[in-house]
Amino acid sequence: MRFKTLALVSALAATLSTSALAQTEIQWWHSMTAVNGEWVNDLARQFNESQKDFKIVPTYKGQYDESMTAAIAAFRAGNAPHILQVFEVGTATMMASKGAIVPAGQVMKDAGEKFDPAAYIPAVAGYYTAPNGQMLSFPFNSSTTVFYFNKDAFKAAGLPTDKAPATWPEVVAAAAKLKASGHKCPFTTAWQNWTQLESFSAWHNVEFATKNNGLSGLDTRLKVNSPLHERHIENLASMAKQGLFIYKGRSNIPEASFVSGECAMIATSSGFYGNVAKNAKFAYGLTALPYYPDVPGAPQNTVIGGASLWVMAGKKSEEYKGIAKFFSFISTPEVQSASHKRTGYLPITTAAYQLTDKSGFYKQNPGTDVAVTQMIRKVTDKSRGIRLGNYVQIRAIEDEELEQVWSGKKTAKEALDAIVTRGNEQLERFQKANKG
Repeated sequence: MRFKTLALVSALAATLSTSALAQTEIQWWHSMTAVNGEWVNDLARQFNESQKDFKIVPTYKGQYDESMTAAIAAFRAGNAPHILQVFEVGTATMMASKGAIVPAGQVMKDAGEKFDPAAYIPAVAGYYTAPNGQMLSFPFNSSTTVFYFNKDAFKAAGLPTDKAPATWPEVVAAAAKLKASGHKCPFTTAWQNWTQLESFSAWHNVEFATKNNGLSGLDTRLKVNSPLHERHIENLASMAKQGLFIYKGRSNIPEASFVSGECAMIATSSGFYGNVAKNAKFAYGLTALPYYPDVPGAPQNTVIGGASLWVMAGKKSEEYKGIAKFFSFISTPEVQSASHKRTGYLPITTAAYQLTDKSGFYKQNPGTDVAVTQMIRKVTDKSRGIRLGNYVQIRAIEDEELEQVWSGKKTAKEALDAIVTRGNEQLERFQKANKG
């Protein structure tokens, strides 16, 4: 009997071992941390548990620019991941990387997975689609810029808590009251280039760059030194001098100052919602971005942010099948709706948005639908999106120049003119390198 038991155990172990060996691993490099990192790991786990043939292995590879650089180096060395999460700023560069990527639409088609680009929110799908109509990367954590405010701080300052500032003059007035009540950081902004230049442009229906903001050609040039851009950066500089706007750093670094309660208002990503919902120890609200009421057509719509998933070239057929199945899994209305509720990122399909709406989530959590409603407004050629080559470098230039303004070393005009001059040099280099 003992030998029979041992034989059964051995047979079972051999079966499990064979099953494990039969699983095809899919390497997924991403840039999600904290609560969003937990979300990514949970998505991989849920998919892995839903079937036995494939195993998604998520790996954090640093911030967006770092993971993109690492993946390009890995591709050249012949050991790139199967899936790479790339922020929207890197889209033009990835599109120009001939031979390095396989279009997501093609991956889905070859694997026989159901895939209808029309099912995705137009503003999301359109951004990652080539002129020939083929979707190049897969929408994942798509976000847009929104405005968060600390209701407890507003109450202490004698400000209404049921109505956030809707215009920039109202933001200035609210910031002044917050400061008078003792708040040392009335307003800050994360992703200053995205929120105060890119989204600001689309929200006010003014050009950020020529050629439909780069969507219609590589010979695009920056236009962020317009009178309206100059006026806005001057106003922020004036707020900085008065202690109404406190600059807290680049990218998403300033977000921590809102969660801690230090800063009472912040313009940042809708994808910040998960962090706020989990970690803020005060009552908070979400609302649309402020605008200048005297600008014709404002507010228009905001532009896409976040990232998409790119499929790297040079992999086996079976591996591409696994990638396609994973993409189908994360696109289901149920998974999408749950992700949207958890993170604040957009529900990338219309079905997911409708499912979330029917669940009563938006009524129970006022403001959580702002990201969607800002994006689904009718778009214009000036507000469809921004797709520029070498934009990682251009954003670094924008950060450098804006920091000169906040510190009082440059005027708004000087900084914006420098952004245009230096940024156009980057655009010209990209254009020459990708003439074909």
